[in-house]
Amino acid sequence: MKALIVDDNDIARTTLAHLAKQIPNLTIVSEYSNAIEAYNHLQNNQVDLIFLDIEMPEMTGIELTKNLSGKDIIIIFTSSNKDYALEAFELNIADYILKPVMPARFLQAVSKAQSILESRKEDVEVTKDEFLFVRDSNITRRLKLDDIFYAEAMGDYVKFYTREKMFAIHGKMKTAEERLPKDDFIRVHRSYIVSVGKIDTLQDGGIMINGKFIPVADAYRKALNTRMNVF
Repeated sequence: MKALIVDDNDIARTTLAHLAKQIPNLTIVSEYSNAIEAYNHLQNNQVDLIFLDIEMPEMTGIELTKNLSGKDIIIIFTSSNKDYALEAFELNIADYILKPVMPARFLQAVSKAQSILESRKEDVEVTKDEFLFVRDSNITRRLKLDDIFYAEAMGDYVKFYTREKMFAIHGKMKTAEERLPKDDFIRVHRSYIVSVGKIDTLQDGGIMINGKFIPVADAYRKALNTRMNVF
C-alpha cells in the first residue's frame, strides 16, 4: 500500500513516517509540508492512501480532499483539533486520528484502510464462465450474469438486482462498470448500469426493467439508442 504524508509540522511528519516503517506492506512514497505540493504530485502519480493534516496554510486538508474527490484515494486525517471530525467524515474518509498519534491508534487506522483497499479489489470479480462473484455478509456468492437486471450505486455500495433478490456490495460503480461485460451491460446514468437484454421499454426520460423505472441521463442517451437500434 503506497502512501503520502501531508503535514506542515516537521515532528508530526517524522512521527508518522516512523510508525509507518513498523507496518509491512505500507510504503511512504513521499512527504509534503504543503497540500498544494501534494496535489501537484497526485496529478501524475498514484497512491493508495494519504495521512493528511487539516489545518495547513494555503490549502487545508479538507480542501485537498474535496479536490481529490474523483480519485480512488483513501484518506486518513491526522489532526490536533477534533472540531473538524463531522465535516471530515461527511467526505467519506477512512479514519480521523487525533494528535499525538499513538502506535495502536495508527495501526487501527491503517488496518481499516487496508480493508477498504482489499474490498475495492475483491468485491466484484467476473469470470469467463459468465458468473459474478460477490461478497455478501462475508460470504462469497456466485451470481449468474444473466440473472442481473441492473446495478444501482448507493453511496459506497453497488446494489445488484435480480428477479428474486438484491445484493448490496461494498464497492465503486466504476469498478462494476469495468468488470461487467460490455456486450451485455450498458451505463445509462451515473447511478445505473442495466442489462441490455432485460430492457422492456424505452420512454421519455428512462427505461423500464422488470417493472422498475430507471432514469436515462442525457449523456448516455445517444449510446443507448444506438445500442438498441432506435431510429
